[in-house]
This record gives sequence, structure tokens and C-alpha cells, in this order.
Amino acid sequence: MNAPLKTSTALTDVTLVEAADMVARGETTSVALTAAAIEAFKSKDAKVNALIWMDEQNALETAEALDRMRKAGRITGPLHGVPLAHKDMYYQAGKPCTCGSAIRKDFRPAYTATVIDRLHGAGSITLGGLNMAEFAQNPSGHNRHFGHCHNPWSLDYCTGGSSSGSGAAVAARFIYGALGSDTGGSIRLPASICGVTGIKGTQTRVSRYGVMPLSFSADNVGPLARTARDCARILSVIAGADPMDPTAATEPVPDYESLLDGDVRGLRIGVPTNYFFDNVDPEVGAAFEAAMAVLQARGAEIVPVTIPHMDAVVAYGSIVSRCEGATIHAQWMRERPDDYAVHLNARLYGSYSIPAVYYVEALARRGAILKAVASDVFGACDVFATPTLRYKVPTLLETDIDAGTEGAIEKFNAISINTRPINYLGLPSVSVPCGFDSNGVPIGFQIQGRPFAEGRVLKVAEAYQRDTDWHARKPAV
Repeated sequence: MNAPLKTSTALTDVTLVEAADMVARGETTSVALTAAAIEAFKSKDAKVNALIWMDEQNALETAEALDRMRKAGRITGPLHGVPLAHKDMYYQAGKPCTCGSAIRKDFRPAYTATVIDRLHGAGSITLGGLNMAEFAQNPSGHNRHFGHCHNPWSLDYCTGGSSSGSGAAVAARFIYGALGSDTGGSIRLPASICGVTGIKGTQTRVSRYGVMPLSFSADNVGPLARTARDCARILSVIAGADPMDPTAATEPVPDYESLLDGDVRGLRIGVPTNYFFDNVDPEVGAAFEAAMAVLQARGAEIVPVTIPHMDAVVAYGSIVSRCEGATIHAQWMRERPDDYAVHLNARLYGSYSIPAVYYVEALARRGAILKAVASDVFGACDVFATPTLRYKVPTLLETDIDAGTEGAIEKFNAISINTRPINYLGLPSVSVPCGFDSNGVPIGFQIQGRPFAEGRVLKVAEAYQRDTDWHARKPAV
């Protein structure tokens, strides 16, 4: 193998779309991008702890092959030559896949997730596996087995979970983009808390074949990246029907990036009058209002809306995710309960006491509630927006429930209070950075659309990013 080109760490500052386009135009090479990402992880990740494992040799060999193809006039797809790293729950044949757990620390799957195959088919390189909450089951980013992930803006603070390493690695400019997963906010929370962009699509929009499950009815696969345009490019690659996953929707997949024209004139953005702003922190509220003013200046109309049945949405969403998670882990909970972190063991164990009739009721009423939302909300607006978190980001210590920190349970649970309902409703949702709090930690807001309106929510997010630079700011880690 030839020695990698000398690189500048400044190369990691470009966005995913810029990186891919630079390779396509011959302005840089895949080897240079990959070497820059490897150097960034090696030189800076000791503080952040975003990475669980790296496959350096294979990544560089793949990059060299992709560079030879480009020189021969062959571009494999819209991600040609771009290195990515993913939450360590995506199966790749023969590669590690710890799922952030002690139970799977030595697991090497025999097959590869559909989304990874699609990303590779589009020309991307998988550099390694990123830190995450154990089995994707906490919103804070704590992990007793591989070490807590730290916020690159301020190391004492949460990254958000469960896609903690994905949010932190993209924010710290270690990597150009990363897959996360979202069952109760696990893409949008680290996106908001780390100051990057993250989207979960409509329930079933993206195949889940070869992805560690948490909740059959609420799991979503999606990207975290610097910009809405970056996310649109990745989502166009990974979305769509999959014969290996019968739950994957057959709805046609548009070229999301082509829809990003900045034009939101006449678009109605709903702002909920109930639930999502209860006891909102004044700094978060002010950042949200400023974001709405930016969109209003672009021609959008801000309208009040009431989200129906929120009490039921919150209760049913919790029942569904807890029951399904407990089912998936039932055998390990019988055989290896001590291998789980204390908080996860307690969550799973308590879920076995939920009556089956409650679970069936939560599933059965989901359709009727979504129909009411479609009528009452999307009859009055095109998308609706809320803060991603209601409160300023807490520290790792403040949310360490295993350590018994006073008040930790309340702060821990409050992190995902605005994101969890969206998973029960199954709506597409993108989180966008919109400021910083007085502790210097990012603030984000989320945009929701009707089912399969990913293009619309990305359009609004990208329009906002044309007039702001929160997404372009870089932590000093």
C-alpha cells in the first residue's frame, strides 16, 4: 500500500457535500480526506471519547481504490471517497459491533446492514464504530463499558444520546458524517446538544436490516452531519424499500438535495401552544424565537397550533418502547443481568411489569391519534417546530443516575421530553443548531412534517442555515 498523502487538519473542516464534490472535481483525494479524519481522531479524541474502534488500514486501502477509480473516470456515487464513521450498532460482516455493551464487546456479525451497503455503494468509506449509550438506551451519552462520551464544546457536559459518538465526532470535525439511530430522540438529541444537524425520517423510511434493534415500532435510522444539505445527500442514499426488511416503506425516494432551494415563502410553520414549551428555559425559548424570526424574514408564516392527545402520546410512546425493548433483551436479562449498567438493568426489569393489554392498546390507538394530528395540525400548517430540548444542556455529573447524583433522574428524563413523542407519531423530524446557552453549549430546534415529508423539513432547515452560521461554528477541542 502506498503511503498516504500528507494532509492538513483543515481538510476536516469542510462539509460532507464539499468533501464529496472536491473529490469528484479532483481538488483533493479520498486518501487525503481519510488520512485527515484518522489524524483528527488520533490527535484529539482522547478528550472526547467518540470512537470505540477504527479500521485504519482497510479505510486507507479502500480510499486508494476509490482514487484509482476516479482517475479512470469512474465515480461510484454521490459520496465517492468520503470517510464516515457510524454508531457502533450497524452490522458489517466480520467487523466489530459492540452495541456499546459488555454483552456484545466481542460480537462480529456475519452479514452487513443494508444502509452500510448502500453507503458503500455510493462511494463512502467506513472508518470505524462510534461510542453510544449501551444498547442505545439512554439520552445522555453515559457509557460505563467504554467510557462516557464528552461534549466537544465543553467536556463536562452531556453529548446527548444514544448516538453520542456520532454527534460528538461530527461536531469536533473528526468525521464528515455519521449514522445514528432514533427511537426516542437519539439522532436529534446529540445533534442539538453537539451543534450539528440530524434527521430521523418517517417511521419505516429507512431499512433497519442489520441494525441492532431497540423498539420494533419506534426505531429509525438516519444521519448526523454538519448541514441539512449533508443530511439530504446521505438520506437520499439510504432511504427506500429493502427486500431484506419487509417493514421498509415502498414510498418512492426523491432526490432530497434537489429540493433545497431556500424558498419557504408562504410556508406555514406551526408553533405548538401545548406541551412542548412547558417550563421552557428562557435562553432556549429566546433562541427558538430568534430562529422563527429568521424563517419569517424568508417569507414563512408562523402560526399557533395545538397538538392533540399529547397525554396519550407520551404515555403510549413510553409503553411501546419499554415493552419492545424488554422483549428484545429478555434472554440476556435472564442469563446475564449483571452485564448491564445499573440504570439499563432497572429500566428493562421494570418493563416486565407492564400489562400486555396496555402494550396492545398503545399500538392499536396509534393510527387514530396520527389521523387526528394529520387533521388538526397539518390542516393548519405545513410543518411544526419546537425546541429539541426544553432546558439547557446538563453536565454528565448532573445526569449520572448510576452514581446516585441528587436530582439526576429528573434531569436525565427531561433530556428527551420533546423528542420522544415524535417517535410514537412516526413523523419525520430534523434538529438544527440555533444558538448557544450561557454555558457555551449548543441549542437546537426541531422541525416536523407529515409522513414522508422529509424533503419539506430539510428544505426548511436548509433555508434557515442559509441565513445563520450556527452550524458552521467549530468547537476548540
